[in-house]
Amino acid sequence: MLKSPGSACSTGSPSTASLERRLKALEAVPPLLLVLASTLAVATASVALASHLSFRVLARFLDRMVSFSIGILLATAFLHLLPDAFESQQSIRELLATMLAGIFGFFFLQKIALYRHSHHFEGDGHVHEGGHDSREAGHGGALVLIGSAFHNFSDGVVMAGAYLAGPYAGLAATLSIMTHEIPHKVGDFMVLINAGIAKPRAVIYASGASSCIVLGGLAGFFLLAQLASWIPSVLVIAAANFIYISLSDLVPRMQKERSKSDAAWQGAMIALGVAVVVLLTNFADV
Repeated sequence: MLKSPGSACSTGSPSTASLERRLKALEAVPPLLLVLASTLAVATASVALASHLSFRVLARFLDRMVSFSIGILLATAFLHLLPDAFESQQSIRELLATMLAGIFGFFFLQKIALYRHSHHFEGDGHVHEGGHDSREAGHGGALVLIGSAFHNFSDGVVMAGAYLAGPYAGLAATLSIMTHEIPHKVGDFMVLINAGIAKPRAVIYASGASSCIVLGGLAGFFLLAQLASWIPSVLVIAAANFIYISLSDLVPRMQKERSKSDAAWQGAMIALGVAVVVLLTNFADV
């Protein structure tokens, strides 16, 4: 937890005094400006860092990173989003019903998207090889952005609430959200790449989903009391999306690899994805 300058231990060192002055200066900044600056910083930095990792560092390991993204998405759903939702005063039965409805909703959205795509190319006289068009139709790429948008919107509301409680609580929430957003965005990019979406377009799509954190911040700042009761439902819908994408699109791709070495790599990368979320979630709770 971040402490206020008044409660910080004074060591008399110039670096400590400088840090205390900077933290103290936050108290003079209007909360709305802090919310806007912080949500914009999280949105832009998470996409920039995740795209760099995904396209320049991890792209050569796409098959392995699909397994990693499964671990990230499932762990985010089961160890981050759902526990946060269940800690609310809302009925767990109602939240699980919302989650079930979300899974069915994403199923039908994907069916509609695939039907419209196949109908669009039906009888056009062209040969579409290698399943490229089906990948362009989505294969989970568009749906994962919907879940990310819900997730980012709820993060923005949380950040706004924290800044309304005080600048130090807001800064702590910003750092916490940033730590889990970067690996989550890496998972999103892996899904988008797997869907055959071009890198520039993937960045644009991910940036659009990330911008929802700014909308959530503004909505939370002005309508926190009204929105607070909706946050648990938003979280379970995001969790439903990540679970659906993982199990309906990514796991079937992994099942096509049948060798023992592939199975070992897949299990290790899923475990690594889960471990990253666990470590960052525990860090955020410190």
